[in-house]
Amino acid sequence: MVIINREFLEEQNAVIPYDNRGTFYGDGVFETLRCFNAKSLLFEEHYFRLMSSMRILRMDIPAFFTPEFLEDSILELLSKNDLHKNHARIRISVWRKSGGWYAPNDLSVNYSISCSLLEGAFSNVSKKEIDLFKDHFVYASMLSTLKTTNKAVNVLAGIYASENEYDDLLLLNQNKMVVEAISGNLFLRNGDQIKTPPIDDGCLNGIMRTYIINQLKKMLNYHIVEETITPFELQRADEIFTTNMIKGVQSITQYRKKSYTKETANELIALLNESFFD
Repeated sequence: MVIINREFLEEQNAVIPYDNRGTFYGDGVFETLRCFNAKSLLFEEHYFRLMSSMRILRMDIPAFFTPEFLEDSILELLSKNDLHKNHARIRISVWRKSGGWYAPNDLSVNYSISCSLLEGAFSNVSKKEIDLFKDHFVYASMLSTLKTTNKAVNVLAGIYASENEYDDLLLLNQNKMVVEAISGNLFLRNGDQIKTPPIDDGCLNGIMRTYIINQLKKMLNYHIVEETITPFELQRADEIFTTNMIKGVQSITQYRKKSYTKETANELIALLNESFFD
């Protein structure tokens, strides 16, 4: 089952207007949450990012869209899908109501909430080979930092990765600096220093990114900085990993002829599993 505008529907009956603005113009935002035992991890951070994104896009936020309402909706949806005792993925999608051309007739919104099963706790992949995606750029602006439904660059990068048998690709901004991976923020370790691109470079303002930065600041064996990363630095790094809410931390094992270690990523995965699932 899924939720559309407060109504629980079977998936085959969950239809939306063909002219919805999420499809027509990418006029929407979304949040992807991870749940365990009917509890949404870092829910407050997701909620406030969703509210912030909606305000930036000048959407009218429904009065009932409170943290309590969304948490209760998620819990009930998980229960109806028999996922309340499992690891699960939740997606909250919000799009502006139909009407108008580029300028909408109505600033109010529709929304949906869906869920699916996840296999288990966070784990690191055994092999992940990457390259740079150079066909299109992520432009360094506030809109690039939001989780909008306009993700053409990521989609095209995903197609290119599949066609060329890469496990992931790194996206560049208009200055040809490394911004992020297709579906995650990027971290690069050289010795005891770990770098991640700043939000100003156009990377997604990721929930797991912020959590990992805060954890690294507490570790005495690492020094974390938010600085621009050039493509040349990839060859000199000891370790590269990506982060997102669903997979936690994922190691990059190879970029062209350069291979990387996985020690910091494995350390962080152990920390995440202990913090969220023990």
